Amino acid sequence: MLGGYISDLEKGDVFKPVEYVITAFMCSEYAHGTEETVKPNFQRPISNLPGKSLIAVEVEYPPGAASQPHAHAKSAFIYAYVVSGAIESQVNDGAKRVYRAGESFFEEPGSTHPVSRNASKTEPAKLLAVFVVDSDDAKLTTPLK
Repeated sequence: MLGGYISDLEKGDVFKPVEYVITAFMCSEYAHGTEETVKPNFQRPISNLPGKSLIAVEVEYPPGAASQPHAHAKSAFIYAYVVSGAIESQVNDGAKRVYRAGESFFEEPGSTHPVSRNASKTEPAKLLAVFVVDSDDAKLTTPLK
């Protein structure tokens, strides 16, 4: 829900260029075939932590869908909450684990995310990913090679 953020833009507030990049990323849904669909949920600079922003996205996985192995911005601390279904996740070299609706996990800054997928081949799954990130980090997610 970008209501407050969009209202601020309508008031003529000036934001750093990176905020336009983040907003452009967040204002369009994207999907990649059998991969996830990512939708914006919230974005705002954190007023009492200069240089930091809070960004939330909804990640929807159709049955059997998966994200490509990836890393997030080096500054990003991520909290992930499973809204519905079941998500199999692996952070760094840790064990793979299935998280069900109502459960959560986190990723420390600099972590890699080699596995993130719907644990079901028949039911959809959805998670809310909340980033606390340096406001000047323009790229939130980078595929692993």
